[in-house]
Amino acid sequence: MIQRLLALLTVLAATLTLSGCGYNDFQRLDEQSKAAWSEVLNQYQRRADLVPNIVATVKGEANFEQETLTKVVEARAKATAIQVTPETLNNPEAFSKFQQAQGELSSALSRLMVVSERYPTLQANQGFRDLRVTLEGTENRITVARNRYIQTVQEYNVLARSFPTNLTAMAFSYAPKPSFTVANEAQIAVPPTVDFSSSKAKP
Repeated sequence: MIQRLLALLTVLAATLTLSGCGYNDFQRLDEQSKAAWSEVLNQYQRRADLVPNIVATVKGEANFEQETLTKVVEARAKATAIQVTPETLNNPEAFSKFQQAQGELSSALSRLMVVSERYPTLQANQGFRDLRVTLEGTENRITVARNRYIQTVQEYNVLARSFPTNLTAMAFSYAPKPSFTVANEAQIAVPPTVDFSSSKAKP
């Protein structure tokens, strides 16, 4: 009877200790970050799925810049070739490569949309207009998903670096998670420079 009581007291003490040192918070934020990351991936995949249709539509426009199309196709291939696993969240190098590839696709698509403004018949194409609206909506969803992930990771990392919860992080190997960088955000936000002097658009 005494041994059972001691065992219960030990379990209770351990529970209170783990709760007080942030163990449960680590579990909660870890699951939230994984869910937020999954949503980011879903939106990136949604965008990747749009690219072939956009390229096919633009190819129908006479004299459209082939270099711009090629860069979009290559950027999509590079972005989708990266194997993303749950471990990516805990691997800053792999995460950086992934976000760089997605950033390159964002830049390539942005340039394609800017260049397309020089082709009135393409702008009048209902199919292209629909794809453009869908792409814009997807880019907005990507931004929302990324922001949610950034916020969740920030909370997790603050917990991992603050005392005394940092002791729990060290004890259970809860390393800070990588996040999207400010530099990357700024790079994606800058519109591409287009040289209109070499335009091949029809008058």
